[in-house]
Amino acid sequence: MQNLHIITPVKNSPDTTRRTVECIMASQLDRPLDYTIYNDFSSPETTQALTRLAADKGFRLVNLQDLTDHPSPNYLLVLQMAQQRALEEQAHLLIVESDVMVEEKTIQQMLHFLEKGDATHAGMIAAVTIDKEGDICFPYHYARQSRFQRWLHPRPAVVATRKRLSFCCTLLTLQLLQSYDFHQLNPEKNWFDVFISHKSLELGFNNYLMLDNAVLHLPHGSRPWKLLKYTHPLKYYWTKYTKGLDKI
Repeated sequence: MQNLHIITPVKNSPDTTRRTVECIMASQLDRPLDYTIYNDFSSPETTQALTRLAADKGFRLVNLQDLTDHPSPNYLLVLQMAQQRALEEQAHLLIVESDVMVEEKTIQQMLHFLEKGDATHAGMIAAVTIDKEGDICFPYHYARQSRFQRWLHPRPAVVATRKRLSFCCTLLTLQLLQSYDFHQLNPEKNWFDVFISHKSLELGFNNYLMLDNAVLHLPHGSRPWKLLKYTHPLKYYWTKYTKGLDKI
């Protein structure tokens, strides 16, 4: 039985973060729960709330402001630190974002799929994201089916995909972590899910999306300006490129 490390990067958004934490801590697992929150220069109020929450729930809290003066976002540093610790302890790494709510059996189902042998040479395994209405939502719109498609071709429980996997709720296997050093990632970028998804395939691994293992996704709670992508896309892209934000 392989160890598992679970991490959540946090930038403000204390309400959704608390829900994320409570869901993870309530998970039914067949191994010890090893959970770390990386606090990426949240406000003093959020940092205080996380400190109280860590004392109450028993997770590990890492305040990045104690380790770096690099401004947020520090996803690169989080990935590098998490990879190093996972390699030292021979653990898979599960990333659950602070706007995602897992079910009690979500994580165990991911581990079961990986370890029972159905996930052939897996690099990444993701749980599909749904909105409050139960419909598949960002970033997995490509996995949606029309009613006719569902009737014609019933959807499989899990699909191997060559499309990108987001880090909303995604497991990076120990084998992938051993095959690619995150210190090679481009430090000029902000986010790395697209690149690592492609790198996993390039290295010969398979990436899987679990369509019968859904998690609730409330996008961009910590960076509300990104919601413009859905309401005012032109304004979103203008903001993104003129201010050099959201580099993927």
